[in-house]
Amino acid sequence: MDNAPGYEITIADIGDRFFCKDGQNVLLAMERLGRDGIPVGCRGGGCGICRVQVMGGGKYRTLKMSRAQVSETDAAQGICLACKLIPQGDLQIRALGSLRQSLR
Repeated sequence: MDNAPGYEITIADIGDRFFCKDGQNVLLAMERLGRDGIPVGCRGGGCGICRVQVMGGGKYRTLKMSRAQVSETDAAQGICLACKLIPQGDLQIRALGSLRQSLR
């Protein structure tokens, strides 16, 4: 069993929960566990397919993302791309825009 430190991520829209290792991005953690709660696009922070909003939980940081997909105003409201979201505690996230429609 892997005892690496990590965090529980909850996708509020669908109630799915999964484990994300310390230093790993949320999208990669979800994919590695065979989950599909967040659509996967370019994985590089440019396409915006995996756009989410952090609703609560612990701290987090984000890596460089396209400002065309996530503006500074968006980022201030907890909006980011799951492929660039690095949790530093348990998080609750929700899908946004067309992403939400993909989850239904």
